[in-house]
Amino acid sequence: MRKATKLVYPASTARKTTTKIRRVMARDSWDPAQYERFKQERSAPFFDLMALLTRSPHQRVLDLGCGTGELTRELHRALLARETLGVDNSDSMLAQSTRFEGEGLSFEKADLATFSAREPFDIVFSNAAVQWVENHAALFVRLLGLVAPGGQLAVQMPANHDHVSHLLAHEIAAREPYRTALGGYVRTSPVLPVEDYALLLHQLGAEQQQVMLRVYSHTLGSTADIVEWVKGTLLTDYQKRLSAALFEAYLADYRRELIQRMGHLRPCFYPFKRILLWAKK
Repeated sequence: MRKATKLVYPASTARKTTTKIRRVMARDSWDPAQYERFKQERSAPFFDLMALLTRSPHQRVLDLGCGTGELTRELHRALLARETLGVDNSDSMLAQSTRFEGEGLSFEKADLATFSAREPFDIVFSNAAVQWVENHAALFVRLLGLVAPGGQLAVQMPANHDHVSHLLAHEIAAREPYRTALGGYVRTSPVLPVEDYALLLHQLGAEQQQVMLRVYSHTLGSTADIVEWVKGTLLTDYQKRLSAALFEAYLADYRRELIQRMGHLRPCFYPFKRILLWAKK
């Protein structure tokens, strides 16, 4: 990669990504069973992202935000990798990964935001994880730094933060009694406009790139199923900061108001935007 010069971003990238008055002690609220209630729908972007890779056997692969490790195993096998390391910071998710270990596949607990390695990887892959990390301009400098010369970076991130299912979650978090319990914390998405990633990869010296915004169409049983969807992902950020009783009250408010705004639809069409990007270093 070329030596990085001072990066200049569009004004849109400079917006504040998180509002915090004080940090609240957090616990691991990831529930593998809840997350996998929509396993087929959540897996589709993974395979679309994997399809962007140029495949060559015997490579070293890094999967950042590997979750339970089941899809990491698919990645390892499909790429005929020599070695694949899956990284996640959730104990509950990683507890499921032990059954997939072996034959060059291993897992490690680490924070995506600070992970480092002694040697770069031929492929750095991250599916639906970087949306939890702030400051994507700095993050992508780090991610490309993990890629060996001639290697590949592939990232998929949700970009549905402007849908009512996400906006309402933060509206309710900003109300009492949740606001006080959360210490004023209201999450906003660090995900940039899709074109900013193309510019960022260019400025970081990517030799080739593909950046796309894709809308995934999901037909769920009812509006209430959207609650179950976000309960397994977005709402975990509030769940880990609230007491069990207060989170149940929050969830009841969220469910009631989401149905009021969207209607009690049966079935319910849920469009979900995601950014997929690939770059060769």
